[in-house]
Amino acid sequence: MEKLVSLCKQRGFIFPSGEKYGGLQGFWDFGPLGVELKNNIKKSWWKRFVQMRIDVVGQDSTIITNPKVWEISGHIGGFSDVLVECKKCHHRFKADDLSAVSKCPDCGGEFTKEKNFNIMFKTHVGPTEDTASVAYLRPETAQNIFVNFDTVRTAMRTRIPFGIAQIGKAFRNEITPGNFIFRSREFEQMELEYFINPKDDEKWFKEWVDLSMQWFLDLGIKKENLRKYEQKKDELAHYAKATTDIEYKFPFNKGFGELMGIANRADHDLSAHGFKYKDDITQKEFIPYVIEPSIGVDRAALAFLLDAYTEVEGGRTTTTESNKEKEMVLKLHKDLAPYKVAILPLSKKEDLTKLALEIFDELKGRYMVAYDQVSSIGRRYRRQDEIGTPYCVTVDFESLEDNAVTVRDRDTMEQERIPVAELSAYINKKLES
Repeated sequence: MEKLVSLCKQRGFIFPSGEKYGGLQGFWDFGPLGVELKNNIKKSWWKRFVQMRIDVVGQDSTIITNPKVWEISGHIGGFSDVLVECKKCHHRFKADDLSAVSKCPDCGGEFTKEKNFNIMFKTHVGPTEDTASVAYLRPETAQNIFVNFDTVRTAMRTRIPFGIAQIGKAFRNEITPGNFIFRSREFEQMELEYFINPKDDEKWFKEWVDLSMQWFLDLGIKKENLRKYEQKKDELAHYAKATTDIEYKFPFNKGFGELMGIANRADHDLSAHGFKYKDDITQKEFIPYVIEPSIGVDRAALAFLLDAYTEVEGGRTTTTESNKEKEMVLKLHKDLAPYKVAILPLSKKEDLTKLALEIFDELKGRYMVAYDQVSSIGRRYRRQDEIGTPYCVTVDFESLEDNAVTVRDRDTMEQERIPVAELSAYINKKLES
């Protein structure tokens, strides 16, 4: 975990927000490579569960909405964690994280009695700060979907079963954020609310669990690092009839921790907001049930990074270099890699850089392409391996004679000579395979 955190900072994936001034616990900035990774995760999820389906549409709602939404949903009254505070050092902890611990893990002091702590961020809308202007940063995107149920259904002329998906920021004033980006106070969610006839809830619940699990597997997560966990009755949220968590084998949380949750929310939400649905064929009226696959983009990024992090014996950068140090390769799935291709001119001589830049210009309209001409070719290969770039294209002096380049595969290290005129089609085929 420490090595990954260090890599993320050094290579521009993720680093503390406001670090120049000491940072702020639970807030992280995604750098040039991190934002590409997040965008690729969101793009893959949206394509799989919205674009490729006939029964799901999207929306993008506001972060701040009418506080009545959170009152009706129960968040204002009940969206809380149990907090304890050390009487000696005054550090605060989420009671669930302490398990059987009876003394403060930081100083050994005694704890205060448990108390509920609402984890919603409160703010004010308008020029005055009074009770009438109180509003909240949304703690989830789901409620915005529920209150738009009728509007979206009418506008898109949809019939049950159908879903509404949203990707967006959420905010929770976590008592104890930690484990890098596993638990943050500001994060992004990918949520989908799938509205169904109550009689079909078990069928759709199982289907969305299976579809969600397969998405992770298709993006390269090792099967042995994933498992399904069916929550027991006393573990379920108050709104849930059933919940299955997809867990990942994180290097903390005693081996496995929640990566994604798929909940059968029954009719709790639409009932609370006063919605009903009338089937235009049977003319029967009922309150739909909702199946909710929900995942944090940041937590997904952490899982993908951890699963891709690979240490190999040194000497893989070139056929001639050899050392005993371990080298790091980020074996991200091609769809997730921040850069798909790196263009590496063998030298800074004008003839080579001219051809290399022409190739860069040819490819940049299709994919994110890196251009690197600093230091030895071996070091540049290693840098691209560390950030997960699947293919490196080396432009050498021979390229000026045969108008061909060498393409190196990140995972196999095989090198293939490809004519420049065929390079775009070659890369495209490789990325789609």
